[in-house]
Amino acid sequence: MLENENFSEITTAGKRLHMQGDCENCFGLCCVALPYAASTDFANDKDAGQPCTNLQTDFRCGVHTQLRQIGFRGCTVYDCFGAGQKVSQITFGGQDWRKEPDTAKQMFEVFPLMRQLHELLWYLTDALTLSSTDEIHGELSALLAETERLTNLNPDSLTTLDVAAHRAAVNVLLLQTSEHVREAARQELPKGRRKAYGRGADLIGANLKGADLRASNLRGAYLIAADLRGADLRKADLIGADLRDTDLRGADLSDSLFLTQFQVNAAKGDKHTKLPAHLTRPAYFSSE
Repeated sequence: MLENENFSEITTAGKRLHMQGDCENCFGLCCVALPYAASTDFANDKDAGQPCTNLQTDFRCGVHTQLRQIGFRGCTVYDCFGAGQKVSQITFGGQDWRKEPDTAKQMFEVFPLMRQLHELLWYLTDALTLSSTDEIHGELSALLAETERLTNLNPDSLTTLDVAAHRAAVNVLLLQTSEHVREAARQELPKGRRKAYGRGADLIGANLKGADLRASNLRGAYLIAADLRGADLRKADLIGADLRDTDLRGADLSDSLFLTQFQVNAAKGDKHTKLPAHLTRPAYFSSE
């Protein structure tokens, strides 16, 4: 049994590795395909399909070590879930959009679609690691396999793919996963101990310092600039929650549900912030 568990852990780790951005094997797609507007996250405007002025000919960022200081915080937050290298090296077979300009338009269209599929792979992989999902394990595995199949479609098929419909199908199982896990966790918690929050809750700037949010439904919650210092978010569903500038110093997110690197990167934290083992503590988290 132990050997099987170790194999499962290795397999999951391998899958997650492919869902992490590998800029060395990408043609700078996030720096070209995506638009952005001048804001607290970006120093200027950029249209979709227009290369960032900081993108070098070797597809490296010329100001990578200074991004936050010169107004490009959004670049340090963004995570493609590994879609960049998949589109660059697999979907388009290593064709460089600069050397093969005829591929550029379609490559830039495929990239955000692939990112959505890779994000779903992340969530489904997370769901399959949870013991409370045993009864829907087969359905989750089937959807994971189908999502992986879709990521291997050719460019023409990907541009006509109804990603929204596939997301909806995946979301049904992710909701079931969340309900199973949180219900099991709630059985071990004191009754009536805290306020319940619903999906999409408006908690912008909320004072939730030290709050017991275990097993809470925070799907799609607006937690922008909220104070969650020392809060307990174990088994809380955070899928789609907006954590921009959320203060997570000392918070426990060690086994929160569906947390992504993208969300962590957007928040504030410190060395006491507890994160799932498969996520990376951003270098800009306070060391205090």
